Amino acid sequence: MLLDEGFPPRSYFPIVNQRFDVKHVKDDLRKIGLSDEEVYLIAVQLKRLIVTYNAKDFRRMAKESQDTGVIGVGALTPYHHIDNKLTALLTKSSQTALQGKYTPLSEAVA
Repeated sequence: MLLDEGFPPRSYFPIVNQRFDVKHVKDDLRKIGLSDEEVYLIAVQLKRLIVTYNAKDFRRMAKESQDTGVIGVGALTPYHHIDNKLTALLTKSSQTALQGKYTPLSEAVA
């Protein structure tokens, strides 16, 4: 996964960070101030799912490539809920199930 720049560091999500390969645009890739399109292209190149609060802008790009996908998260969702829901979603999904599409986290896992 690739956490968008506006997302907190991956250390805020200990379960998903331990079980999956998570990178943060700003903290791990050292990229700051990128446009949404640039973040999307990086995710395509790295073949990573984007996790973002900015669902509105990324949603329209989600179907452009099968090498990435977008997971939209509600901005008011507590970090521990994000951690648990992302872990559950990724655990129950096949490796390609989320690619080429937009998945809202709040609706993806009950």
